[in-house]
Amino acid sequence: MKMFLLGAAAGYVLGAKAGRGRYEQIVRTYRKIADHPMVQGAAGIARAKVGERFGRTQR
Repeated sequence: MKMFLLGAAAGYVLGAKAGRGRYEQIVRTYRKIADHPMVQGAAGIARAKVGERFGRTQR
């Protein structure tokens, strides 16, 4: 638990030093990747396999 809190604190400090501009750049990159059709397809396949594994059905 201590290691997690130490990591979270370090991430917060480093993120704060990077500034808002860097944060926005990371968010834009994440959204660009997450919205890519190949990523969406892979996510759908992963959701289906998890659903099969745990016996859930899609809505």
